[in-house]
Amino acid sequence: MLITLEGIDGAGKTTVWDALRDSVDAVFTKEPTDSWYGECVRQSLADVDADPLAELFLYTADHADHLERVVRPALDRGELVISDRYADSRYAYQGASLAGVVPRPLEYVQEIHQPFTRPPNATIYLDISPENGAERAGANDKFEQADHLEAVRANYERLIDDEPERFVRIDADRSPDEVVDSVERAIERLV
Repeated sequence: MLITLEGIDGAGKTTVWDALRDSVDAVFTKEPTDSWYGECVRQSLADVDADPLAELFLYTADHADHLERVVRPALDRGELVISDRYADSRYAYQGASLAGVVPRPLEYVQEIHQPFTRPPNATIYLDISPENGAERAGANDKFEQADHLEAVRANYERLIDDEPERFVRIDADRSPDEVVDSVERAIERLV
């Protein structure tokens, strides 16, 4: 089973992911990865002038490598996989970044992934207001600004509307301990 943790910056995905490592037997992974593909993604985050279409393909290459190196092998062994970010992050974030660059940007990003990605069995969506997310994240890069996070959050809402049975919404405006407890209970129900 593949469970992904999603939400805008500052929602607490990595905090939850780290906490789950103490309580859940799973393969823990993340995107961007620690591979050289992931390093290219991180370099693009620091470049305010990076082309959004080029960034999409950096993220997509990292995702493809992640699937082949980590996700599919673990699933083939029958292991539970928990990923801090996955394809939905691309749909939401790059869908927002590509507004005005390509028609129907969220759908464009989904269509690129459709032939090769492995959809998650469940996605835990940590829901936080864009203002709180930007404040918690520190607004350190171009994706962590409240106005951008508002567009990203709107894309996540569209994804949830399209597949409500896959998403488990968790209120992430609460304390980290409360959020972790809610996610642990959700995972117990899922597995």
